[in-house]
Amino acid sequence: QVQLVETGGGLVQPGGSLRLSCAASGSVDGIAVMSWHRQVPGKPRDMVAVISDGGNTGYGAAVKGRFTISRDKVKNTVDLEMNNLNVEDTGVYYCKAVYGGIWTYWGQGTQVTVSS
Repeated sequence: QVQLVETGGGLVQPGGSLRLSCAASGSVDGIAVMSWHRQVPGKPRDMVAVISDGGNTGYGAAVKGRFTISRDKVKNTVDLEMNNLNVEDTGVYYCKAVYGGIWTYWGQGTQVTVSS
């Protein structure tokens, strides 16, 4: 079992920055890929950023160049640095971990609202 807890959401003005953090606990040694996803009402969760066990990263087209994902394997955290935020970035951000290449775990989500 893996437990994920996201922190760092909030309200920010357009052009501002936020940093989200996801803390993993439990059977963390088996975690391979970790990622961040965003969901808005009525739409499916979209992948925002992903990072592999080896540190390879990938980003959704809408956030590339503005967001940075990082992983600390000692602290068992994965962070998402979000810069130059715009209103389209608003949503609930979820952390996801893939364990053993098979099992998927999600955090409870953290709300990010970009508004003036």
